Amino acid sequence: MNELEIIVKAMDDKLATNIIAINMKEVSPLFDTFVLCSASNERLMNAIKDNIREQCEINGIDIKSIEGLRDSKWILIDCGDIVCHIFQDDERKNYNLEKLWGDMPRLDIKGMLNQ
Repeated sequence: MNELEIIVKAMDDKLATNIIAINMKEVSPLFDTFVLCSASNERLMNAIKDNIREQCEINGIDIKSIEGLRDSKWILIDCGDIVCHIFQDDERKNYNLEKLWGDMPRLDIKGMLNQ
């Protein structure tokens, strides 16, 4: 499995919803991909974060930093080439990164998700 698949599966395994991956190679010299997902509450957000961290550790993916840990409605995980955004539903609507980066291509991750 590649890094993107490991991260998407880690999100999906903990019941993250509305997972999308955006190709950011054309606009960012620092990272290649944004992966966004939603969670219905803070507890679920933390479970998703913990699973991403655990799966990255198991697979030798270095996590540079994690931001938004306490009482946050948005957790950001910097995995180097991939930046993960875990949002509570309402917060995701407020920031609407999909619209902000709407002109960037989406990556097909359907085959990485549990059906």
